[in-house]
Amino acid sequence: MKNLLYILLLIVVLPLQAQKITIIGIITESSGLPLAGVNIVEKQTSNGTQADFDGNYSITVNIGSELVFSYVGFDSKTVKISGRKSVIDVVLEEGATLSEVVVTGYSGVTKQRKSLGYAVSRMDAESIESKRNINVVRSLNGKVPGVKITSNGGATGSGTKFIVRGKSSMPTNQNHLNNRDDVIYNNTENEDYDIIRENIFKNVITAPLSTFSIDVDKAGYSNVRRMINNGQKIPKDAVKIEEMVNYFQYDYPQPASNEPFSITTEMTTSPWNSNAQLVRIGLKGKDITKGNMQVPASNLVFLLDVSGSMNSENKLPLLKSALRVLVDQLRQEDKVSIVVYAGEAGLVLPPTSGANKAEILNAIDRLNAGGSTAGGAGINLAYNIAEENFIKNGNNRVILATDGDFNVGASSNRSMEELIEEKRKSGVFLTCLGFGMGNYQDSKMETLADKGNGNHAYIDTMQEARKVLGSEFFGTLYTIAKDVKLQVEFNPNVVQAYRLVGYENRLLNDEDFKDDTKDAGELGSGHSVTAFYEVIPVGVKSPYLKDIGGLKYTKSTKTSNTDEVLTVKFRYKEPDGKKSKLIVKTMKNNITPIEQMNEDFKFSAAVALFGMQLRHSIFTKTFKKEDVLTLAQAGKGLDKEGYRAEFIRLVKSSI
Repeated sequence: MKNLLYILLLIVVLPLQAQKITIIGIITESSGLPLAGVNIVEKQTSNGTQADFDGNYSITVNIGSELVFSYVGFDSKTVKISGRKSVIDVVLEEGATLSEVVVTGYSGVTKQRKSLGYAVSRMDAESIESKRNINVVRSLNGKVPGVKITSNGGATGSGTKFIVRGKSSMPTNQNHLNNRDDVIYNNTENEDYDIIRENIFKNVITAPLSTFSIDVDKAGYSNVRRMINNGQKIPKDAVKIEEMVNYFQYDYPQPASNEPFSITTEMTTSPWNSNAQLVRIGLKGKDITKGNMQVPASNLVFLLDVSGSMNSENKLPLLKSALRVLVDQLRQEDKVSIVVYAGEAGLVLPPTSGANKAEILNAIDRLNAGGSTAGGAGINLAYNIAEENFIKNGNNRVILATDGDFNVGASSNRSMEELIEEKRKSGVFLTCLGFGMGNYQDSKMETLADKGNGNHAYIDTMQEARKVLGSEFFGTLYTIAKDVKLQVEFNPNVVQAYRLVGYENRLLNDEDFKDDTKDAGELGSGHSVTAFYEVIPVGVKSPYLKDIGGLKYTKSTKTSNTDEVLTVKFRYKEPDGKKSKLIVKTMKNNITPIEQMNEDFKFSAAVALFGMQLRHSIFTKTFKKEDVLTLAQAGKGLDKEGYRAEFIRLVKSSI
């Protein structure tokens, strides 16, 4: 009798317990080609992943839940998880009402990869004109060089989508274009990036100091990854080497108990320039989640762009899924407000405790895109809400999520910069999350983050959302030091010339280092920062150095000090501080062969070299992918999260 009761109890109780199962499979289109980058989400949760370059996926879910498979240009598919099958291969069908056209204009057919993930037909100017498609007329007439279309003729059917590629003069801020569902910008010519002029070698006699602001932004890497995965040409100015290098975690030592940072210096022979040596400087921030440190309460204001330019799968829908990951991290003492902006700004969720997750998620789920983009008004309202609910000694932050395409009110880089500089005086920090492609305004996002005492991430997939807002949540949102500056002084007895790799948009005047009124970068909890210098030793001839001639008044310092290569100085302020503090570290003149360097050094050097290749740098003597792969594979290590393996796949698949 007891056994019978026990069995009956198991029958009743077991179904009530959440049982999990790991589902694996391959996602393809109807022709059998794998689809890379498909989003897979467990319905009504923040649990999600993305198919890799070969269409493979793996996700652990609750038995009885539903998996939603979605990708631009294909009908979404929902699969019920019964628990009887752990391998589920999925075939996505092209959308029934979706016909996609590539408009090439005079630039010819664009080079295309096989794994774009959607059906594509091509039309030149003549075939477009002969079809006289009214949707093409309305969206593209007069905007694509070489394409002349008259306004008469019948439509071929609603739902037609046009991918605009090649050379185009199409404006990015016209609402009648941005708000249309039938135009997909799949080129990069309407995207906006600040010009980057690569750092050159500096002579130590005339310029012994190198000064710059740290950069913990990682948007550059995920943005480049998106372009490679889409088979797109990568604009040189989109390649920010420092952001690519700093995307990855490195095992720098934890800071001492009384210090906010640890500083690591290493030197080896340069893997891409036999006449130079490569110095790596690593900075590691204290992790507030470890030890006895109490994590401060958060006052977060989500500032969400719901304008028409956000109306595509990889923008607002991805944003809504990404915010679910962040909401999962919230505690009762945290509070969230939601401000949205399109034609105007409005408050859709007043300050709400992190314990009321259902209420927060319901507000997010109700969001829809439409209208123009009043970015300035949204920023003003978000900061006002943050200031009204300010938590002393807490984490007060506006989280802006947008494609950066502002076109109403204060929208120029200069006006937005002035607005944010004024707002940061309130003590509220800023995080910028970038979404979308084709009209992505990277320069605006970078300006806002830099001037708002904040950071900038580009979210192209749910995988990236889980990284930025999940596993790296505290580093992304909790600042432990602001206005962090680095200044390196080189020893002229050892170093003839030096070159900072990357950080071109972060350079400071040498006198700015001690000036506490000068803004600089912020460092989050547990975050690390890596900087590379190429140095040419004294007595070595290099084609990168030009003779500056004899100097009458400037003389080389002739001493016997050859033990030190350089001195590193760091300045930083506490998150609520106004006066900076100084840390100094010297580097001894010890060179380790590249073969003997640790895995982190080799891998970070591989990422830097790949960035230099993408930028067609004049300072590397190798443009072979194999040289990058050799370094990266030697530095792959354990790679628990798989990000280094993903980088290796990207290098292999790059054009």
